[in-house]
Amino acid sequence: MKKRYLLLALFILSFVSLFLGVKNISPLDVFQLTDDQVQIMLQSRFPRLISIIIAGMSMSVCGLIMQQLSRNKFVSPTTAGTMDSARFGVLVSLMLFTSSSPFVKMVVAFAFALLGTLIFMKILEKIRYKDAIFIPLVGLMFGNIIGSITTFFALREDLVQNMSSWMQGNFSLIISGRYELLYLSIPILIIAYLYANKFTLAGMGEDFATNLGLNHKRIVNLGLILVALVTSVVILTVGMIPFLGLIIPNIVSIYRGDNLKNSLPHTALLGALFVLICDILGRIIIYPYEVPIGMTVGVLGSGIFLYLLLRRKSYE
Repeated sequence: MKKRYLLLALFILSFVSLFLGVKNISPLDVFQLTDDQVQIMLQSRFPRLISIIIAGMSMSVCGLIMQQLSRNKFVSPTTAGTMDSARFGVLVSLMLFTSSSPFVKMVVAFAFALLGTLIFMKILEKIRYKDAIFIPLVGLMFGNIIGSITTFFALREDLVQNMSSWMQGNFSLIISGRYELLYLSIPILIIAYLYANKFTLAGMGEDFATNLGLNHKRIVNLGLILVALVTSVVILTVGMIPFLGLIIPNIVSIYRGDNLKNSLPHTALLGALFVLICDILGRIIIYPYEVPIGMTVGVLGSGIFLYLLLRRKSYE
């Protein structure tokens, strides 16, 4: 779990990703590429690789922040209704602002994602039985309720096909000009790193954080705003990537502990590496066709999630 090994693996797999596709481009031809091959690299494969890395890093860090603030290892944008709320926001933007720009859609999705996350945190405060597994189950139920409302209005307004691209993550549609919103995640990751120690203190409880002079509510709200903004950006650009923010922080915490500032770089690197591995698998399993990233991450992520649950039970 050392950073240099993660960086090396990320570099090697990034190189493999660039030369993997239906159009055969060999690494040996890199200095004598044709005009068509150059266009493929610049318009499709480089944007795709950048999107994979940024999306993997940002969603993993979002999961880490949510787990720290909620003091629950099984809370993430997937299990807290954040992703479903953002998708509902996308639907509302399609209904009310038909020809709006991606930025307007992002603002509406962000507002709904933030509102949904705040509602979940309020529900969390009211629950007395705070078992580690019970909380994410409540979040999944909350998310399914929002998902059902989204599906109802999508069917009513004949927007099911329009919504399908946001229901399941897919990097095959990423080309130059359709992924640039993801760059907004980079300053958010920097802010998360700068506030990492405060998030760690906030995760120790309101009384403890207040005694140390920390404005607990402000820090929690900042963390939720960062999570909602990143989630809405990723859903608008790539689609839903389930379980990523859940499993990666848990794997890192096994090796690095619960100090957010120490584990944040490893979480970001491992998240990018995991999504890249899933993307490469999705491209070679049924080559020359492609399995969407949402499906590969969902299958592998759910398996790892079950392992984490069983591992927790074995230690009780």
